[in-house]
Amino acid sequence: MIVIMVFSALSGSFAQSIVINGKAGGKRFDGIGAVSGGGGTSVLLKDYPNKQRDEILDLLFKPKFGASISALLVEVPGDGNSTQGSEPSHMHSRTDLNYYRGYEWWLMREAKKRNPALSLDANVWSAPRWIGNNQFWSQDMCDYVVKWIQGLKSTHGLTLDAIGLRNERGVNIDYVKMLHRTLNNNGLAQVKIHGFDNWQKDKFDWATKMIADTTLRSAVAILSAHTLSEIPAPDSIQLLAKDLHKPIWNTEEHVYLNGFDCALGIVDAFNKNYIISGATKIVNWYLCGSTYSIEPFSQQPPMLIARQPWSGHYQIREALWGYAHYGQFTAADWQYVNGGCDTLKEGGSYVTLKVPDRGDYSIIIETRGAKSTQQLNFEIKGGLSRGALAVWKSDWHAQFIRQTDILPQNGHFSITLDTGAIYSLTTTRGQQKGSFSDTLSAHSFPFPYQDNFDQYKNPKAYGYLPSYTADIAGVFEISLRTDKRGNCLKQVLAEKPQCWAPEWEPYTIIGDPNWTDYEVSVDMMIDNQGAAGVMGRVNGTGYGFGVQPNAYYLTLSDSGICSLYVVSQDEKVKPKLLASKKLPRIKPNQWHRLGLKFKTAQISGMIDGKTVLAVLDTTYKTGMAGLITMDAPDGIQRTIASFDNLKIGGPDQLLTEPTIENSKKRPSLRQVGLQSKGGKMY
Repeated sequence: MIVIMVFSALSGSFAQSIVINGKAGGKRFDGIGAVSGGGGTSVLLKDYPNKQRDEILDLLFKPKFGASISALLVEVPGDGNSTQGSEPSHMHSRTDLNYYRGYEWWLMREAKKRNPALSLDANVWSAPRWIGNNQFWSQDMCDYVVKWIQGLKSTHGLTLDAIGLRNERGVNIDYVKMLHRTLNNNGLAQVKIHGFDNWQKDKFDWATKMIADTTLRSAVAILSAHTLSEIPAPDSIQLLAKDLHKPIWNTEEHVYLNGFDCALGIVDAFNKNYIISGATKIVNWYLCGSTYSIEPFSQQPPMLIARQPWSGHYQIREALWGYAHYGQFTAADWQYVNGGCDTLKEGGSYVTLKVPDRGDYSIIIETRGAKSTQQLNFEIKGGLSRGALAVWKSDWHAQFIRQTDILPQNGHFSITLDTGAIYSLTTTRGQQKGSFSDTLSAHSFPFPYQDNFDQYKNPKAYGYLPSYTADIAGVFEISLRTDKRGNCLKQVLAEKPQCWAPEWEPYTIIGDPNWTDYEVSVDMMIDNQGAAGVMGRVNGTGYGFGVQPNAYYLTLSDSGICSLYVVSQDEKVKPKLLASKKLPRIKPNQWHRLGLKFKTAQISGMIDGKTVLAVLDTTYKTGMAGLITMDAPDGIQRTIASFDNLKIGGPDQLLTEPTIENSKKRPSLRQVGLQSKGGKMY
């Protein structure tokens, strides 16, 4: 690269001259994208009506339309909380296997329908307890991961491209060798392993072991880590990666910013991850904000908020257009141009990527932190196209707007950059600011609300998850009642999993954070032993590492103990018992109706239509409803309990009668597969 600094009297600022040589070589670009997982981040997206759900998916994945990301990383569901919530595993036990649980498979299918070139990556956060007899780094874990990859292919027609080892949980050299061997032995040698996906200062220290350890060197295809914007890859590691012919990936970048600053921060991170750390693939946590607003990180950092499936409303954040400035102007397998990627002298950065063996190229520029306008004078040579450059710009006032094209003269052109702006210059065409004219308005969660779970005639077509519930801990699945009288919602985990984050009791939430006075009631049955119940005024679900909520909850045990508690997100403070009573003739495997009623400061607990507990408490005035089961005193064994005929209504309504079917339910994930272009029955 040749850089010449000259003073521009016209602008009153410095001009920078840059030579872009298409024959200078450069690393392969492996894409940019986002994570679905590391919490139940996409849980409400599955519940949207077909039309709005398709619009959201188009905005995320459709080439040259919206974000148009080129890489998707998902969580290998593991039954445990991994930030906002938990996702159901394909193997709750050693003898269990079901590839239809959850929704990551559905999201990957929909993404690949829109962009067949999209790369699919995955990583593990939590895992069931049975694996390795509660030892994560084990042959059991290797087999578990391999079965999941095999199920993606055999059941859903999906080919995984890469797999991590475990998200932010240290290093185990023996395990990566074991996983590599297990993949190879099962015909999955094409699935590349990246590791070790940690964030601390020493996150790449393990990589030096590859110099002497040839087995390790063969096992790890990609050096990966998190948040390179905070702690970059050291020069020594970049040199090692070059010598070993292995790319560096950032498998979880964080950009927690508001408004347009988030879009600007995303492009800044994408550019500098390559310029400073040599990372050729950058994936941000997380994709789509389809969590309830009381959950941590619900507003930042996703590119799109889709948390109202009952109304069909969704909101595009400015962040989406930050992705678009890369996604619509590049594709995985393009090539970074050596000498065409650097920081700007007056603040900001730029990267140049070209189509291999062709003259087309794109230059992506951001001026975050720049104090004044600046002029860039480009010279283009080395076989790069000398055709007109389309220019797209985003700033605080408007995002992703096409500007006047630039026609280079004899391979030269100039551009003046505003402060705090993003520019994409390209010789390619077809970019657009995708939008839909008939988007729906937001409205509150339906009230009163009821669900008897019987409309899910084929539970696997819904991933075994009902509409609008969000499992924070544990797994609540649509199941057949033991008496065969229709469906119920069942907490199915018998043991606490190997959780990525500290876990509380299993609970799932539903409703509106602004609810004040209401009653939530449900039929409940405990299998064998334990305690379970209902929750109300839930207005917080932890801080992202730990999920103890702000809430009230009423439980009934198999021995007839009825208890009412209040709990806070402060994990140093144990739940406070507000009232308790021993009830006669309560046994396991009996159905009882539990109700929790709020009327200003009056809180009442009801069993089988009768008030058994009543207190005055003003800790919380608003919040959602929920269902809960209690772990055994050993902290390992979990209560398996079934719930049916859920009702939420006014505090003066009688909510003890059997419910009727909710008439406004989402289409099944199976139906979406049938209706979407290229879909098929499975």
